[in-house]
Amino acid sequence: MWYHRIIKAGPTAPEDFVSLYHRAFKEYGASALWSSRPVENPSCEDALAITRSLRVEGDLNARLLAEQIEKACRAVD
Repeated sequence: MWYHRIIKAGPTAPEDFVSLYHRAFKEYGASALWSSRPVENPSCEDALAITRSLRVEGDLNARLLAEQIEKACRAVD
């Protein structure tokens, strides 16, 4: 079943929003972020701007990535 493909990892160091942003474009650029262009040095606002597209256009893993981006941005504030 599709839910078996979700990989649960143990506790690791949280990624920063910049690496999560670039990961989002690498993994979901064509499918979920097709209407956005990546920024070389994204701000927290740039990272937060793509989370809606990840949720609406992406799969469950894209939604989880959106949550990680939001959490990483909150950690910066």
